[in-house]
Amino acid sequence: MTHKTHRAFGCYGIATIDDKLVVIKKNGGPYRHRFDLPGGSLDGPEPLEHDVLREFTEETGLTATIDQQLGATSFIYPWKYQHWTINQHICVFYALSINGGKLETSVAQFTGQDSLGACALPLDTLTWANASPLVMFAKAFLTTGQPELTTKTFSNWEVLKEAVNPS
Repeated sequence: MTHKTHRAFGCYGIATIDDKLVVIKKNGGPYRHRFDLPGGSLDGPEPLEHDVLREFTEETGLTATIDQQLGATSFIYPWKYQHWTINQHICVFYALSINGGKLETSVAQFTGQDSLGACALPLDTLTWANASPLVMFAKAFLTTGQPELTTKTFSNWEVLKEAVNPS
């Protein structure tokens, strides 16, 4: 079988409130109905640093500063989307410090917005059953202090039919 690979690229922010990870409720793509990291695609010829801060604010209501760029990796998995059969999600991760705003459980909806709002969750409630690979990357980073920048390949990936809650 010939596979056609879709590639998505984005910048994502890792931030905490009282040792809880700031995540969004995803409303699109292969991570729909899961918790995901705030972030996403570049808006035109936008610097990576601007993208992560803009997306973080749009999706969470919070403002932040960049502590450091952690690096880039990708996640590869089967995903039937239009004429593609494989998705390779290329991600640049940033450690962020929150410096203002208010955590919004519901955010403004507009074309391209795939966050329904944000929340801050304890790391032990975030699992492969309810979170994206990006959230699991962030959980591992926050637990170990080291970013794992090796590409992860999954033999299957389930796009959830309905939203899950942390268990």
